[in-house]
Amino acid sequence: MVASMTGSFQLMKSLNRSLILNMIRVYGPISRAEIAKKASLTPPTVTNIVNELLNDELVKEGKMGASKGGRKPILLTINKESHFIFGVDVGAQEVRIALTNLSADVICLKRSKLPKGFTKEELMTMIKENIQHVLDEEPVPQSKILGIGIGMHGIVDHEKGIAVYAPNYGLSDIRMKEELEKEFPFTVKVENDARALALGELWFGHGQEKQNVVCVNVGIGVGAGIILGGRLYHGEHGIAGEIGHTIIDLNGRRCSCGNYGCLQTVAGSTRITDRVIEEISLGRKTMITELVEGNSDWITGEIVHQAATQGDPLAKEVLEQTGRYLGIGLTNLINFVNPEKVIIGGGVSRAGEYILDPIKEIVQNRALTDRARTTEIVPSKLGEKGTIIGAATLILAELFDYQIS
Repeated sequence: MVASMTGSFQLMKSLNRSLILNMIRVYGPISRAEIAKKASLTPPTVTNIVNELLNDELVKEGKMGASKGGRKPILLTINKESHFIFGVDVGAQEVRIALTNLSADVICLKRSKLPKGFTKEELMTMIKENIQHVLDEEPVPQSKILGIGIGMHGIVDHEKGIAVYAPNYGLSDIRMKEELEKEFPFTVKVENDARALALGELWFGHGQEKQNVVCVNVGIGVGAGIILGGRLYHGEHGIAGEIGHTIIDLNGRRCSCGNYGCLQTVAGSTRITDRVIEEISLGRKTMITELVEGNSDWITGEIVHQAATQGDPLAKEVLEQTGRYLGIGLTNLINFVNPEKVIIGGGVSRAGEYILDPIKEIVQNRALTDRARTTEIVPSKLGEKGTIIGAATLILAELFDYQIS
């Protein structure tokens, strides 16, 4: 009985610690008295836990607050430079590894191109070597590093830290958490890249103060991170949000997943370049030919966007068509999930209005109700660092693991 009571007390202490830490993160600068009032805790409890957090250097005291009759209170904030986190973005073509602080600000960034036909062993070796390189180069004590967060494309078992299936690589059963925790003395969290991006937007981007948000990551693949009630939604088997593999065209192209006509076969970045190449081969005139000096292998989504900004009709047409297909996929998702806001991230999203305008037009014309048709759709606030910031946030979510209502 005593052991049970002791365990319950330790759990409560831990929950209160997380609650107070999260309140300082969300509401800081904030006084001890304000924390006690908001958290419905006694002032001595708050004082004791704040002293622990000060000793651990997770929070710091700052300026004086306004007096309400007595002494001016000392305000508390997160000591964001006290600890650090690795954020890892395992993309379709490169691995990017960043060291961030407790606000997920990127301190240093290392990127490596993925070679063709690499094995899962080679992938893990690259990640390990790059993390070690940062540890060797940056003057940060290992004792100050809280963990490694990874945003990985494809199907991920986030509880076991396994990349179950990475369709863009043709690889499966990559035991990322196990491998990295053998190599480094850090906690490792692995998540699907779209869900990592969604978590980053929830904490630091356009999802702040929202409870129900969908974040769509559009690159070579198309994935969605779904936030319900302020929490990531994984589904029963961890495939919630795989919007890129919803079927848009029964007679469409074969997808990397083995099915035909998936959304990513008509709206992913590869299809943008394929459409342009097909039109050029049919004799279509476009400035894209000049931009790549006649070499179709050099055509990328960035080149197509560049041509669109210079008024090229083909480039604008291809991007608009991509946006319309994405709009159909998002209309389906809005009808299913009914979020407050949809956030568009990933490489294709950087085409801006050329993609967003047709998306909004389709949703406004085809979503189920008047209110659904006005669902807010915005580009990612975090930009190209979104998945890295989201990966770091996986570790932050462990540190600040408490849900503020």
